[in-house]
Amino acid sequence: MTFKHNKIIQKELLSYYEKKNHFFLIFYRWLKKKSHTSGLQSPVFGAVIDNLEISMVPALLLLPLLLRVASLHYLLGITILTALPGLVLWYYYATHRKKRRTLFFLTLALYSLGYLYYLFITEILPRGDVSQLQVCVVTAGMILTIISLIRTKRNPGFVTASLCEASSHKKNNKEESAYLEKRLQSAASCSVNSSELPKNEDALSTKWSLCPVCKIMRPPRAGHCRTCGSCVLRLDHHCIWINSCVGQANHRGFLLTLCVFVLTAVYGISLVLRSLCPRQYLMTALFYCPGVYSQSSTALCFTCCWYSSIITAGLLYLLLAQILNISSNVTEREAQQALRSKKAQRGVLGLRIYTGEHSRGFYQNWVEFLTMAEAVVDIRSKLTDLV
Repeated sequence: MTFKHNKIIQKELLSYYEKKNHFFLIFYRWLKKKSHTSGLQSPVFGAVIDNLEISMVPALLLLPLLLRVASLHYLLGITILTALPGLVLWYYYATHRKKRRTLFFLTLALYSLGYLYYLFITEILPRGDVSQLQVCVVTAGMILTIISLIRTKRNPGFVTASLCEASSHKKNNKEESAYLEKRLQSAASCSVNSSELPKNEDALSTKWSLCPVCKIMRPPRAGHCRTCGSCVLRLDHHCIWINSCVGQANHRGFLLTLCVFVLTAVYGISLVLRSLCPRQYLMTALFYCPGVYSQSSTALCFTCCWYSSIITAGLLYLLLAQILNISSNVTEREAQQALRSKKAQRGVLGLRIYTGEHSRGFYQNWVEFLTMAEAVVDIRSKLTDLV
C-alpha cells in the first residue's frame, strides 16, 4: 500500500508540474501571438516580447529566496554566496558554448540592482543613520548607471554595407587620386626602386579584410562576434551582462557604466555597514559584525552587503583590465589573440600586459580613445537592441 501510495503521489506531482509548464508556455505563445497580430503601437514592448526567455524566471525568483536563506546563519551565507558565483559561471559557459545571446545575466544584474536598492530604502533608511543627501547620492548613482547602460546597449557599431560603400567612395575621391599621383611623381624623381611600390600598395589593401562569415568588407581592428552574428567596429568583447557587444560606438559608454556602478556600489556598501556596524571599521565590519544575525532584517542587509561586494569586486577587476587595455591601445579581442600567440604575458592578478602595434604612448592612447568617432547607428536596431 505504501509503494502504491508513493507512485500515486509521484504521478500527481508530475502532472502538476506539466500543467504548470504548459500554462506558462501557453501564456508565452499568447504574448508572442498578440504582439504580432494586435498591431501594437509600442515597438519597445514588441521587442521585449520577441526577446522573452524562460531563463529570466530563475533570476527573478531564486535570487531573493537564496539571499533570505543565506541570511539565516553565517555558515549558510558562506555556502550560498560561495556557490552562487559558481552557478553563474556554469550557466555562462553553458550559454557561451552554444554561442547564443541570453537575457539571464542582464535580468540578474538589473533585478539585483533594484532589489538591493529596495532593501536600502525599506530597511536601512528607517534606522535613521543615513541622511537625505546620502540617499540622493545613492539614488542618483543608480539612475545614472541605468541611463548609461541603456545608452551603451543601443549599438556597438555594426559594420554595414553602407559603411563599406562610403569607404570605397572615399578611396575613389579625386583629391586622394591627385595626392597619390603626386606621391608617385615624387617617388619617381627620388629614384625609388619600383619593387617598393607594390609593398606600399599591399599595405594599403590589407587594411580592409573580408569577413568569412558575413561576406562583407570590414575595416581594420573590426571583428566578427559569433554571439551576435555580426561584425563590429573595433570589437573589444561580447559582454554577457549587457547582452551586447562592446565596440567603437559604445566602448566609452561601457567604461562610464562600470565607473558609475563601482563608485555607487562602494558608497552604498559603506553606508549600510556604517548603519549595521557603527563601532567597527569599514574594512573589518564586512568580516566581523557582532549581533548582526540577531534580527532577520539586519542579517538580510548584511548578506546583501556580501553579495554586492562580490559583484563589485568582479566589476572592479573588469574595470582595471579595461583601463590597462585602453592605456596600451589594445582591445580585449586583440589581447586574447596575443595571449594565444604568446606575444602577451599575464601580470599581477592575471591581468594581461600587452602593448600592441597601435600604441602611441599612454597620453595619446587615451586621447584617441576619448575622441574616436562613433559609428553610424542603424535606426532599425535602436529599439530591438535595448533588450
